[in-house]
Amino acid sequence: MKKISIFALITSLFVSTLVVADEVNVFNARHYKADGELYSKFTNLTGIKVNLINGKSGALEKRILSEGADSSADLYITADAGRCGAMDSKGALQGGLSSKAIKEAVPASFRTSKWVGIAKRARIIYYSPERVTGAELSGMTYEGLADPKWKGRLVIRKSSNIYNKSLVASLIKNNGKAATAAWAEGVVANMARTPTGNDRAQIMAVAAGEADIAVANTYYLALMLSGKKGAEQQEAAKKVKAFFPNQNDRGTHMNVSCAALVKGAPNKANAVKLVEFLLTPESQEHFTNNTFEFPMIDGVSPSPLVVNNLGLDFKQDMKTKLASYGKNQAAAVEVMTAAGWK
Repeated sequence: MKKISIFALITSLFVSTLVVADEVNVFNARHYKADGELYSKFTNLTGIKVNLINGKSGALEKRILSEGADSSADLYITADAGRCGAMDSKGALQGGLSSKAIKEAVPASFRTSKWVGIAKRARIIYYSPERVTGAELSGMTYEGLADPKWKGRLVIRKSSNIYNKSLVASLIKNNGKAATAAWAEGVVANMARTPTGNDRAQIMAVAAGEADIAVANTYYLALMLSGKKGAEQQEAAKKVKAFFPNQNDRGTHMNVSCAALVKGAPNKANAVKLVEFLLTPESQEHFTNNTFEFPMIDGVSPSPLVVNNLGLDFKQDMKTKLASYGKNQAAAVEVMTAAGWK
């Protein structure tokens, strides 16, 4: 009887191990309720349970790094390639996101073997059609934000913001550190106010007449227009227009929400399956219709709110590899700090 009980216990533990292995642990810094619906669909489709550990990017990164080899994290999902690149530079990631399905879905400039983009966004210029002329915007580039004609007319977030770090990192990659340092000084000189607030706050500043142009990500305008952030922001969004810079050269600066494979992931195979699922047409449509990002894969259209108010016909920067955002992040912070960018 005792032998039978021990055998039953061992069998039970073995079965439990098999059940536990049928899961994937996602350290998630994307705070969208709609993403949870996607993970539930994945579980229903595959039987693989998605364990979500939600938190702010900084806290999740600190936990992954401090736990090291003992971390339970399989995937780190966050906004901005710069964050994924920074985690890679700290030795927190591993290769493995290079399956045929992933390579076929994601352009080479938007992925590495350790992290891949799962949805796209562009960081663009918003302007007041009442105070900014077509002639002023003609041929406008990110480099042109330092033009003295914009003195006292520009709003943009703090230098500590990851979206700005990646934008400046891309400028360093394309123009060099010295030129970007001079550019940052020009941007600071053109600011209408000390940087404050999120991307939506920059758009609202233009709508309120506090500035004539703002820099913000594309999905924010659609989010405001959707009414999900209230009537005040919805009305403010109607007072601005979108402009895509650098259409005559490399194209508009692009960024991503990214999924990174954590070093030592206990459920690596399941993590790869989840990333592949997030790159299917069904998942991509879910992203575009709920978070208003651009799809990563071909054959899926953005939300009608994006199409109608931002458009589709713009040249994306496919030349600048997003891996450079993480590599040039420290230099980006250095040039912004030196320029007095608060």
